Order: sequence, then C-alpha cells, then structure tokens
Amino acid sequence: MDVDTALEFLRTNHRAVMATTRADGTTQMSPVTVGVDDEARVVVSTRETAYKVRHLRAMPYAAVCAFTDGFYGDWVQVEGPVDVVSLPDAMEPLVDYYRRISGEHPDWDDYRRAMTDERRVLVRMSVERAGPTVSG
Repeated sequence: MDVDTALEFLRTNHRAVMATTRADGTTQMSPVTVGVDDEARVVVSTRETAYKVRHLRAMPYAAVCAFTDGFYGDWVQVEGPVDVVSLPDAMEPLVDYYRRISGEHPDWDDYRRAMTDERRVLVRMSVERAGPTVSG
C-alpha cells in the first residue's frame, strides 16, 4: 500500500491504536482518534500529561494501526517521525483537527477552554511507511 492510499483511508476512518516506545524499549499502545492535516501528516489530540507524549518526546517515532468502525475488514498501518505541538501553538491546529473529524463545534469558545483546561497537545506524524502490502 502506498502512503497516499493509507492517508485517504485515515481521512475517513479515525479509530486507531498508536504505538510508542518506552525508555526500556518496550511498546506502549493507546487508543486514539486520528485525522490527516493539510500537510498530509497524521494528527492526534492528546494530553500533555499522557505517557505517549512523554515517550514521543524522548523517542519521536510512532506507528498507528487504524481500522473501520466495524473493526474487522479494511485497515492500515502507518509509521514515521512525530513532533508534539503544545499550547498555545497547538490551539488552531486542534480546532482544525476537530473540524476534520467531527465538523463544526457548537461552541468554539468552550472547545478552546477545554483544550486549555485539559492541557491538550497535537501529535503530528510524517508518514514514512504504510501497509499492509499483502493479505494473509
């Protein structure tokens, strides 16, 4: 599967699991909601205090496995380097993330307050690899 095909899948299928690497080299996985921004990066909203953020700051590389709402069926895995964008720089990208996945929010002021209160960050992945390339 090429990267463009994987990104197209991620634009309409947002349920995923993100794998990061702990300091001891073991894998940590988290359920996440993914989107794709205008620069073709996979984006995820999370809290500054989440373990995955700590892991990504230490080793800025992750893998994401995304699937349909029905779980069984089509799926993709993407991986690549990431950067973590904290507030206040993350605010407008977080608004864009929400719009791409859920549409318009009924109260953007409330949304922005919640992002600040929850200490939200945006994780952005530049996709280097995508799969699957075969069925088994």
